[in-house]
Amino acid sequence: SDAICNFVICNDSSLRSQPIIFNPDFFVEKLRHEKPEVFTELVVSNITRLIDLPGAELAQLMGEEDPKLPGANSTASGFFRSLMSLKRKEKGVVFGSPLTEEGIAQVSQLIEYLHKNLRAEGLFRVPGNSIRQQILKDALNSGTDIDLDSGDFHSNDVATLLKMFLGELPEPLLTHKHFHAHLKIADLTLFDEKGNKTSTPDKERQIEALQLLFLILPAPNRSLLKLLLDLLYQTAKKQDKNKMSAHNLALMFAPHILWPRNVTANDLQENITKLNNGVTFMIKHSQKLFKAPAYIRECARLHYLGSRAHTSKDDLDLLTSPGSKELQPLKSQKRSRLDTCHQEETQQRTEEALKELFRHVHNMPDSAKKKKLIRQFNKHSTALTPGSDVPTSPAPRRTRSRSFSGLIKRKVLGTPVILERKSRDATPEPERVSKENVHLLQKCGSPAHMSQAKLKSLEGRREESCRRMRAHLLSKDSSSL
Repeated sequence: SDAICNFVICNDSSLRSQPIIFNPDFFVEKLRHEKPEVFTELVVSNITRLIDLPGAELAQLMGEEDPKLPGANSTASGFFRSLMSLKRKEKGVVFGSPLTEEGIAQVSQLIEYLHKNLRAEGLFRVPGNSIRQQILKDALNSGTDIDLDSGDFHSNDVATLLKMFLGELPEPLLTHKHFHAHLKIADLTLFDEKGNKTSTPDKERQIEALQLLFLILPAPNRSLLKLLLDLLYQTAKKQDKNKMSAHNLALMFAPHILWPRNVTANDLQENITKLNNGVTFMIKHSQKLFKAPAYIRECARLHYLGSRAHTSKDDLDLLTSPGSKELQPLKSQKRSRLDTCHQEETQQRTEEALKELFRHVHNMPDSAKKKKLIRQFNKHSTALTPGSDVPTSPAPRRTRSRSFSGLIKRKVLGTPVILERKSRDATPEPERVSKENVHLLQKCGSPAHMSQAKLKSLEGRREESCRRMRAHLLSKDSSSL
């Protein structure tokens, strides 16, 4: 955390108004400069996860052994090798010398000029004037100021001189150590459902492998490579004007940035297609290749925050970050709250849908179908009626009437009345309420919502009225007799 604070907080009042630039690769670059061995081990361990490098090729990538390049022991085309070697012996301050920051600063003038003149047809393919090129080359070697916008030089002169600069470097821009790794990256293809390799390139793995490989390039090589690939990417975007596609540009630059020095096309043989296609791929995806993979950034960040540093993407996926055990209860509580909210939201939506469906059924014309649907609604206690907050109770069953007229009929026909014994032996059910008490029930609410005490009181009143009516009838019968 101290490293982050020191990086972000500025104590200079004159600079506080300036926007803060956040560099996601800050810890990656910090680890590269402060602990290069740890950084190289971290990156190489992930490269070997993607491509298969035998012991000798891995040692060459790490710089532990001298690269074994094609054509090194061959005597063919010796004349061409000696000719190219003689050209590189004429070293200047910029041309023919090992890559330095000073050389990149001089060459960047050429790149900046070409960005303004990308519409020239046949750019990088049509050669320029040799005399103007020599004048420009001498000026760059001497370090004198050059005004490329004066009109004294053509864009083809500048483009040819840029290729000449790359071709005269002691080793290719992508270095001899990385040569075999680039051949393996070109072989990364997708697998079918049965696990067999196909001929379709695996672009995602190729991009990831190139990102890792570019991380361990020397800093000057990586800086110039980024400038160059960005220029070629912009050139290919204007191929409708300059007639130079990404593949055409790769044919022009692969021998200068990827082919080993002092080799010819005969030495490479079947690898030429791989190398050309590899450079084409770099040009097309140049905007993604100079970003460190997310797991490398995370490993570098964790390294400086005092936590356990992971060595590969697999380790980062398997192991939890520091303090995750303490955060597990909080995560579970948050997850439970989210689940509860989700359930409540689902329940609310369900209730609203049921209410809407009930309204639709209620507005239907009277028919047998409507009655059937309403009965189905009443069967389910969870279905809410419109405007109600509680589930509707099942409709009471229709029972035999126990009205006063019924009592009179049973008396006249000689049916014994045993209401007193029934009232003593059993508690009256809410469904068995006579029609005479309907007006009272409507005032008090439905039987499903009445308390047991109210039901007993109501039934008692009814029984009392029945006894009085029975006594009155008996007295009239005896008088008549």
